[in-house]
Amino acid sequence: MNGQSTCALADQGLPWDSIDWHAAHAAVKRMQARIVKATQDGRWNRVKALQRLLTTSFYGKALAVKRVTENQGKRTPGVDRVLWTTPDAKCKALESLRRRGYQPMPLKRIYIPKSNGKLRPLSIPTMRDRAMQALHLLALDPVSETTSDAQSYGFRKERSTHDAIGQCFLNARFHGNPKYRVVQESAQWILEADIRGCFDNIDHTWLTQHVPMDKAVLTKWLRAGYLKDGVLAETTEGTPQGGIISPVLANFALNGLDEALTSIFKNARQRVVHKVNLVRYADDFVITGVSRELLQDTVLPAVAAFLAPRGLELAPEKTKITHLTEGYDFLGQNVRRYGKKLLIKPARKNVQSFLQKVRDLIRRLRPAPQQLLIDTLNPVITGWAAYHRHVVAQETFIRVDRQIWYAIWQWARRRHPKKTAEWIRHRYFHQIGLRQWVFAFATDQMDERGHPILRSLRSAAKTPIERHPKVRSDANPYDRAWYAYFAQRAAIRSRVSRARRKSNDRS
Repeated sequence: MNGQSTCALADQGLPWDSIDWHAAHAAVKRMQARIVKATQDGRWNRVKALQRLLTTSFYGKALAVKRVTENQGKRTPGVDRVLWTTPDAKCKALESLRRRGYQPMPLKRIYIPKSNGKLRPLSIPTMRDRAMQALHLLALDPVSETTSDAQSYGFRKERSTHDAIGQCFLNARFHGNPKYRVVQESAQWILEADIRGCFDNIDHTWLTQHVPMDKAVLTKWLRAGYLKDGVLAETTEGTPQGGIISPVLANFALNGLDEALTSIFKNARQRVVHKVNLVRYADDFVITGVSRELLQDTVLPAVAAFLAPRGLELAPEKTKITHLTEGYDFLGQNVRRYGKKLLIKPARKNVQSFLQKVRDLIRRLRPAPQQLLIDTLNPVITGWAAYHRHVVAQETFIRVDRQIWYAIWQWARRRHPKKTAEWIRHRYFHQIGLRQWVFAFATDQMDERGHPILRSLRSAAKTPIERHPKVRSDANPYDRAWYAYFAQRAAIRSRVSRARRKSNDRS
């Protein structure tokens, strides 16, 4: 489908259902692979030309509109209160994604609560601005993937928090680099770093000078401003949280930290000897070292010097140096050495936050029927357990199940304060196999013996512990050389997911 035929269909009002999405993905994928090749060769004029070609293509625009009309924010309008919900509106949106005359509208500012009780500002662009960001992201992300630090895992395609935790494990049990014939024990000291307001403080000048994309469009996004209580406020720094392209811009600002750590030593072999290893997920990162003095006097100043030109700085109250035997929390997990054994477990703070969420749901659903309570809690328990299933979490799962069961028992007692414990047990709890006191209810379906099928509260302890296969640090999902590798990983994930669903259905 070419541009002319698309316009003709647009006049008829029914083009959206006629788009060949397989062809769209294939065409954009080929263009992104060419951008990767040009980036690897250092041909930046070629990169710019290919990006321009992609951002003006019909298929690129179609995928951008498809993304913003099918993601979680599809029903959240910007300041213009416009949503693209019909095929005709989506078709007309394709015609609006033009560089000439483009001027983004101010962002809608809302505030969401953080875990520490403070409020996080969230800026919501209009649908058109979101689509323009998604369009330019298609052309920018291949460059980001090609130039990113090897141990950067946040907001990157085919990478996850599990990969970052896997690298933390490898660093803690690291025994040297065969390339330099260095064999030694792992680093024992950890620098836990926290950047103060990373998204809100990135320097605009630095971004416009170093991010390889259309400078005019990028500048307009950065200076769009936001509406607060009906008054337009200027944005002089930072990239708004809530924009589709903002995470990649933040990654560009933090890329190069690994190279900055190498530059403080005479050569790469010296860095291996001092066991300086970086793991970064978005703006959270940890750095290992052989001693507290090395991290305090050498590494920390280098990190501060790297961040300063970007308008960023570390938060002293959240930046600390700890020994591996004390352990450190990273991405909801606790990494700690017990004697000679390294164990990664769910962080205590993460467990407490999860239990508090469950208790709040139980308290809120006190007058609700048992079925609604089970249907509400099951996805919450399943999601939390699935996140932690790759670490040493079995004991934590058992302890969590015990706490949830007690909260459920209190819920049942409060509903029937005048009933006996035996009555409450027969009313809400059943025996399933060898398991007794299972919180469950009888559904309308019958088994082969004519007994009603029970739907029970999900048990976190029934989640099997599985080792996560960490992604290769140098793998690039936009590079043709890595297509087979990522296809193999996707096939493995699919088989594991099917097996897990069958296991859940049987339970």
